[in-house]
Amino acid sequence: MITWYATNAIVVQATMTTLLLALSIQLPLRMGVFSFAGIGCFGIGGYTAAIMYTKFDVGTWTAVALGTLLAGIMCYLLGLVIHKLSGLYLGMATIAFTLIVAVIATNGGSLTGGASGIFGALGEINNLHVFLLLALVIGGLAISEFGGFGRKIDTVREDPELAAALGINVARYRKLTFLASGLIGGLAGAVTTLLRSTITPAEINFHMVVMALTVIIIGGSISWLGALIGAVIITWLPTVLSVVAEWESIIYGILVALAAIFLPNGVLGLAKDLFRRRRPRGRSTPPAPRAAEPRNDPDDKPSPPEPEHSLASIQGGTL
Repeated sequence: MITWYATNAIVVQATMTTLLLALSIQLPLRMGVFSFAGIGCFGIGGYTAAIMYTKFDVGTWTAVALGTLLAGIMCYLLGLVIHKLSGLYLGMATIAFTLIVAVIATNGGSLTGGASGIFGALGEINNLHVFLLLALVIGGLAISEFGGFGRKIDTVREDPELAAALGINVARYRKLTFLASGLIGGLAGAVTTLLRSTITPAEINFHMVVMALTVIIIGGSISWLGALIGAVIITWLPTVLSVVAEWESIIYGILVALAAIFLPNGVLGLAKDLFRRRRPRGRSTPPAPRAAEPRNDPDDKPSPPEPEHSLASIQGGTL
Protein backbone atom coordinates (compact mmCIF):
# COMPACT_ATOMS: atom_id res chain seq x y z
CA MET A 1 0.00 0.00 0.00
CA ILE A 2 2.79 2.44 0.90
CA THR A 3 4.62 1.63 -2.31
CA TRP A 4 1.45 2.16 -4.35
CA TYR A 5 0.82 5.53 -2.68
CA ALA A 6 4.40 6.69 -3.23
CA THR A 7 4.09 5.80 -6.91
CA ASN A 8 0.71 7.51 -7.36
CA ALA A 9 0.98 10.40 -4.89
CA ILE A 10 0.70 13.02 -7.64
CA VAL A 11 -2.43 11.40 -9.08
CA VAL A 12 -3.97 11.16 -5.61
CA GLN A 13 -3.20 14.83 -5.10
CA ALA A 14 -4.78 15.71 -8.46
CA THR A 15 -7.87 13.70 -7.53
CA MET A 16 -8.39 15.66 -4.33
CA THR A 17 -7.85 19.08 -5.90
CA THR A 18 -10.12 18.17 -8.84
CA LEU A 19 -12.80 17.08 -6.39
CA LEU A 20 -12.55 20.38 -4.51
CA LEU A 21 -12.97 22.28 -7.77
CA ALA A 22 -15.90 20.09 -8.85
CA LEU A 23 -17.67 20.62 -5.51
CA SER A 24 -17.71 24.35 -6.16
CA ILE A 25 -19.84 23.57 -9.24
CA GLN A 26 -21.83 20.67 -7.79
CA LEU A 27 -23.21 22.70 -4.87
CA PRO A 28 -24.96 25.35 -7.03
CA LEU A 29 -26.31 22.67 -9.38
CA ARG A 30 -27.81 20.83 -6.41
CA MET A 31 -29.56 24.07 -5.51
CA GLY A 32 -30.83 24.43 -9.09
CA VAL A 33 -28.40 27.27 -9.87
CA PHE A 34 -26.61 26.81 -13.21
CA SER A 35 -23.42 28.58 -12.10
CA PHE A 36 -19.77 28.10 -13.04
CA ALA A 37 -18.50 30.98 -10.92
CA GLY A 38 -16.47 28.52 -8.84
CA ILE A 39 -13.96 28.30 -11.71
CA GLY A 40 -13.35 32.03 -11.62
CA CYS A 41 -13.08 31.84 -7.82
CA PHE A 42 -10.45 29.14 -8.31
CA GLY A 43 -8.38 31.76 -10.13
CA ILE A 44 -9.05 34.45 -7.53
CA GLY A 45 -8.06 32.18 -4.67
CA GLY A 46 -5.00 30.86 -6.47
CA TYR A 47 -3.65 34.24 -7.51
CA THR A 48 -4.38 35.82 -4.13
CA ALA A 49 -2.56 33.05 -2.28
CA ALA A 50 0.39 33.14 -4.70
CA ILE A 51 0.71 36.94 -4.53
CA MET A 52 0.51 37.02 -0.75
CA TYR A 53 3.01 34.20 -0.39
CA THR A 54 5.61 35.37 -2.89
CA LYS A 55 5.37 39.18 -2.80
CA PHE A 56 4.23 39.97 0.74
CA ASP A 57 5.95 37.13 2.60
CA VAL A 58 2.70 35.86 4.12
CA GLY A 59 2.56 32.41 5.67
CA THR A 60 1.06 29.45 3.84
CA TRP A 61 -2.18 29.12 5.74
CA THR A 62 -2.73 32.85 6.00
CA ALA A 63 -2.37 33.07 2.22
CA VAL A 64 -4.83 30.20 1.79
CA ALA A 65 -7.33 31.86 4.13
CA LEU A 66 -7.05 35.23 2.36
CA GLY A 67 -7.49 33.65 -1.06
CA THR A 68 -10.51 31.67 0.12
CA LEU A 69 -12.20 34.66 1.76
CA LEU A 70 -11.60 37.03 -1.15
CA ALA A 71 -12.99 34.50 -3.61
CA GLY A 72 -16.07 33.96 -1.45
CA ILE A 73 -16.72 37.69 -1.14
CA MET A 74 -16.33 38.28 -4.88
CA CYS A 75 -18.63 35.39 -5.73
CA TYR A 76 -21.23 36.61 -3.24
CA LEU A 77 -21.16 40.08 -4.79
CA LEU A 78 -21.56 38.47 -8.20
CA GLY A 79 -24.57 36.58 -6.88
CA LEU A 80 -26.18 39.82 -5.69
CA VAL A 81 -25.97 41.13 -9.25
CA ILE A 82 -27.03 38.11 -11.29
CA HIS A 83 -29.10 35.95 -8.91
CA LYS A 84 -32.31 36.81 -10.79
CA LEU A 85 -30.97 35.19 -13.95
CA SER A 86 -31.66 31.53 -14.57
CA GLY A 87 -30.79 28.69 -16.89
CA LEU A 88 -28.39 29.33 -19.75
CA TYR A 89 -28.33 33.07 -19.09
CA LEU A 90 -26.98 32.48 -15.61
CA GLY A 91 -24.47 29.96 -16.93
CA MET A 92 -23.24 32.38 -19.59
CA ALA A 93 -22.90 35.17 -17.03
CA THR A 94 -20.79 33.02 -14.70
CA ILE A 95 -18.61 31.79 -17.57
CA ALA A 96 -18.06 35.44 -18.53
CA PHE A 97 -17.02 36.10 -14.93
CA THR A 98 -14.43 33.32 -15.20
CA LEU A 99 -13.06 34.70 -18.47
CA ILE A 100 -12.86 38.20 -16.96
CA VAL A 101 -10.75 36.84 -14.12
CA ALA A 102 -8.41 35.27 -16.69
CA VAL A 103 -8.15 38.54 -18.62
CA ILE A 104 -7.38 40.51 -15.45
CA ALA A 105 -4.69 37.98 -14.54
CA THR A 106 -3.15 38.26 -18.02
CA ASN A 107 -3.06 42.06 -17.88
CA GLY A 108 -2.10 42.38 -14.24
CA GLY A 109 1.50 43.27 -14.97
CA SER A 110 4.15 42.38 -12.43
CA LEU A 111 1.55 41.72 -9.72
CA THR A 112 0.08 38.69 -11.49
CA GLY A 113 3.06 37.90 -13.71
CA GLY A 114 1.14 38.61 -16.92
CA ALA A 115 0.68 35.78 -19.36
CA SER A 116 3.52 33.81 -17.72
CA GLY A 117 1.81 33.71 -14.33
CA ILE A 118 3.44 33.35 -10.93
CA PHE A 119 6.11 30.78 -10.14
CA GLY A 120 7.83 29.74 -6.94
CA ALA A 121 4.77 29.81 -4.67
CA LEU A 122 5.53 26.48 -3.03
CA GLY A 123 3.77 26.49 0.33
CA GLU A 124 4.05 24.12 3.26
CA ILE A 125 1.14 21.93 2.17
CA ASN A 126 1.09 18.19 1.71
CA ASN A 127 -1.50 15.62 0.73
CA LEU A 128 -2.56 15.05 4.33
CA HIS A 129 -3.46 18.73 4.68
CA VAL A 130 -5.48 18.60 1.47
CA PHE A 131 -7.26 15.47 2.65
CA LEU A 132 -8.24 17.09 5.95
CA LEU A 133 -9.53 20.23 4.22
CA LEU A 134 -11.45 18.09 1.74
CA ALA A 135 -12.96 16.02 4.54
CA LEU A 136 -14.09 19.23 6.26
CA VAL A 137 -15.78 20.50 3.08
CA ILE A 138 -17.41 17.14 2.35
CA GLY A 139 -18.63 16.89 5.93
CA GLY A 140 -20.43 20.22 5.61
CA LEU A 141 -21.95 19.28 2.26
CA ALA A 142 -23.02 15.86 3.54
CA ILE A 143 -24.84 17.44 6.49
CA SER A 144 -26.68 19.76 4.09
CA GLU A 145 -28.05 16.77 2.17
CA PHE A 146 -30.06 15.36 5.09
CA GLY A 147 -32.78 16.52 7.42
CA GLY A 148 -34.97 19.55 7.01
CA PHE A 149 -32.26 21.65 5.41
CA GLY A 150 -31.66 19.02 2.75
CA ARG A 151 -35.38 18.85 1.99
CA LYS A 152 -35.49 22.62 1.60
CA ILE A 153 -32.61 22.51 -0.87
CA ASP A 154 -34.36 19.77 -2.85
CA THR A 155 -37.55 21.83 -2.94
CA VAL A 156 -35.70 24.94 -4.11
CA ARG A 157 -34.12 22.91 -6.91
CA GLU A 158 -37.20 21.00 -8.04
CA ASP A 159 -39.90 23.66 -7.66
CA PRO A 160 -38.87 27.21 -6.64
CA GLU A 161 -42.48 28.41 -6.76
CA LEU A 162 -43.57 25.71 -4.33
CA ALA A 163 -40.59 26.50 -2.10
CA ALA A 164 -41.60 30.17 -2.02
CA ALA A 165 -45.20 29.20 -1.22
CA LEU A 166 -43.92 27.12 1.71
CA GLY A 167 -42.16 30.18 3.11
CA ILE A 168 -38.62 29.35 1.91
CA ASN A 169 -36.64 32.41 0.89
CA VAL A 170 -35.41 31.15 -2.48
CA ALA A 171 -33.43 34.30 -3.28
CA ARG A 172 -31.51 34.11 0.00
CA TYR A 173 -30.69 30.44 -0.55
CA ARG A 174 -29.33 31.16 -4.00
CA LYS A 175 -27.24 34.08 -2.77
CA LEU A 176 -25.75 31.91 -0.04
CA THR A 177 -25.04 29.29 -2.69
CA PHE A 178 -22.83 31.78 -4.51
CA LEU A 179 -20.99 32.49 -1.26
CA ALA A 180 -20.40 28.80 -0.51
CA SER A 181 -19.40 28.07 -4.10
CA GLY A 182 -16.92 30.94 -4.05
CA LEU A 183 -15.37 29.78 -0.77
CA ILE A 184 -14.91 26.22 -2.03
CA GLY A 185 -13.57 27.37 -5.39
CA GLY A 186 -11.19 29.84 -3.73
CA LEU A 187 -9.96 27.14 -1.35
CA ALA A 188 -9.36 24.79 -4.28
CA GLY A 189 -7.38 27.46 -6.15
CA ALA A 190 -5.28 28.51 -3.16
CA VAL A 191 -4.42 24.94 -2.15
CA THR A 192 -3.69 23.81 -5.71
CA THR A 193 -1.44 26.80 -6.39
CA LEU A 194 0.63 26.43 -3.24
CA LEU A 195 0.92 22.70 -3.89
CA ARG A 196 2.14 23.08 -7.48
CA SER A 197 4.02 26.35 -6.84
CA THR A 198 2.62 28.02 -9.97
CA ILE A 199 -0.52 29.47 -11.51
CA THR A 200 -1.06 30.94 -14.98
CA PRO A 201 -4.04 32.56 -16.76
CA ALA A 202 -4.23 29.52 -19.02
CA GLU A 203 -5.44 27.45 -16.05
CA ILE A 204 -8.47 29.73 -15.58
CA ASN A 205 -10.21 29.13 -18.84
CA PHE A 206 -13.15 27.45 -20.47
CA HIS A 207 -11.42 24.07 -20.45
CA MET A 208 -11.65 24.04 -16.64
CA VAL A 209 -15.39 24.64 -16.91
CA VAL A 210 -15.64 21.66 -19.25
CA MET A 211 -13.57 19.48 -16.94
CA ALA A 212 -15.56 20.33 -13.80
CA LEU A 213 -18.86 19.87 -15.63
CA THR A 214 -17.67 16.53 -17.01
CA VAL A 215 -16.87 15.35 -13.48
CA ILE A 216 -20.39 16.25 -12.36
CA ILE A 217 -22.07 14.68 -15.41
CA ILE A 218 -20.23 11.38 -15.06
CA GLY A 219 -20.49 11.10 -11.29
CA GLY A 220 -23.83 12.77 -10.57
CA SER A 221 -24.87 16.26 -9.49
CA ILE A 222 -27.26 15.51 -6.63
CA SER A 223 -24.67 14.50 -4.02
CA TRP A 224 -21.04 15.13 -3.16
CA LEU A 225 -20.53 11.40 -3.62
CA GLY A 226 -21.27 11.80 -7.31
CA ALA A 227 -18.58 14.46 -7.58
CA LEU A 228 -16.15 12.10 -5.84
CA ILE A 229 -16.91 9.29 -8.29
CA GLY A 230 -16.53 11.63 -11.24
CA ALA A 231 -13.25 13.07 -9.95
CA VAL A 232 -11.78 9.60 -9.50
CA ILE A 233 -12.84 8.53 -13.00
CA ILE A 234 -11.67 11.69 -14.75
CA THR A 235 -8.33 11.81 -12.92
CA TRP A 236 -7.43 8.15 -13.17
CA LEU A 237 -8.87 7.41 -16.62
CA PRO A 238 -5.93 8.98 -18.52
CA THR A 239 -3.55 6.86 -16.45
CA VAL A 240 -5.48 3.71 -17.33
CA LEU A 241 -5.71 4.70 -21.01
CA SER A 242 -2.01 5.54 -21.29
CA VAL A 243 -1.42 2.04 -22.68
CA VAL A 244 -3.24 2.97 -25.89
CA ALA A 245 -0.86 5.86 -26.58
CA GLU A 246 -2.18 8.12 -29.37
CA TRP A 247 -5.73 6.73 -29.08
CA GLU A 248 -6.04 7.98 -25.51
CA SER A 249 -7.86 11.24 -26.29
CA ILE A 250 -10.29 9.55 -28.69
CA ILE A 251 -11.23 6.78 -26.27
CA TYR A 252 -11.50 9.29 -23.44
CA GLY A 253 -13.91 11.43 -25.46
CA ILE A 254 -16.02 8.42 -26.48
CA LEU A 255 -16.33 7.21 -22.89
CA VAL A 256 -17.35 10.64 -21.67
CA ALA A 257 -19.93 11.00 -24.46
CA LEU A 258 -21.40 7.56 -23.72
CA ALA A 259 -21.64 8.40 -20.03
CA ALA A 260 -23.46 11.64 -20.80
CA ILE A 261 -25.94 9.83 -23.09
CA PHE A 262 -26.65 6.63 -21.18
CA LEU A 263 -26.10 7.84 -17.60
CA PRO A 264 -28.28 10.97 -17.29
CA ASN A 265 -28.00 10.84 -13.50
CA GLY A 266 -24.35 9.81 -13.47
CA VAL A 267 -22.74 6.71 -12.06
CA LEU A 268 -24.20 7.47 -8.65
CA GLY A 269 -27.72 7.62 -10.07
CA LEU A 270 -27.19 4.27 -11.80
CA ALA A 271 -25.93 2.70 -8.57
CA LYS A 272 -28.97 3.98 -6.65
CA ASP A 273 -31.36 2.61 -9.28
CA LEU A 274 -29.73 -0.82 -9.16
CA PHE A 275 -29.87 -0.82 -5.36
CA ARG A 276 -33.57 0.01 -5.36
CA ARG A 277 -34.31 -2.75 -7.84
CA ARG A 278 -32.41 -5.40 -5.92
CA ARG A 279 -33.67 -4.42 -2.48
CA PRO A 280 -36.50 -6.76 -1.38
CA ARG A 281 -39.80 -5.07 -0.84
CA GLY A 282 -40.98 -5.79 2.70
CA ARG A 283 -44.65 -5.95 3.59
CA SER A 284 -45.81 -3.48 6.16
CA THR A 285 -48.58 -5.76 7.52
CA PRO A 286 -49.07 -9.48 6.95
CA PRO A 287 -52.14 -10.35 4.90
CA ALA A 288 -55.21 -11.42 6.89
CA PRO A 289 -55.83 -15.20 6.84
CA ARG A 290 -58.58 -16.18 4.48
CA ALA A 291 -61.46 -18.35 5.69
CA ALA A 292 -61.57 -21.85 4.30
CA GLU A 293 -63.97 -22.00 1.38
CA PRO A 294 -66.41 -24.95 1.15
CA ARG A 295 -65.47 -27.60 -1.33
CA ASN A 296 -67.89 -28.18 -4.13
CA ASP A 297 -67.23 -31.88 -4.66
CA PRO A 298 -70.18 -33.64 -6.34
CA ASP A 299 -69.37 -36.92 -4.54
CA ASP A 300 -69.73 -35.38 -1.13
CA LYS A 301 -73.08 -35.78 0.57
CA PRO A 302 -74.60 -32.85 2.36
CA SER A 303 -73.95 -33.07 6.07
CA PRO A 304 -76.89 -32.90 8.44
CA PRO A 305 -77.46 -29.64 10.25
CA GLU A 306 -75.61 -29.29 13.49
CA PRO A 307 -77.73 -29.20 16.65
CA GLU A 308 -78.24 -25.85 18.21
CA HIS A 309 -76.37 -25.22 21.41
CA SER A 310 -77.66 -23.06 24.16
CA LEU A 311 -75.59 -20.49 25.95
CA ALA A 312 -75.36 -22.81 28.97
CA SER A 313 -74.06 -25.76 26.98
CA ILE A 314 -71.45 -23.62 25.32
CA GLN A 315 -70.28 -22.51 28.76
CA GLY A 316 -70.13 -26.10 30.00
CA GLY A 317 -73.26 -26.00 32.21
CA THR A 318 -76.98 -26.82 31.98
CA LEU A 319 -80.06 -24.84 32.63
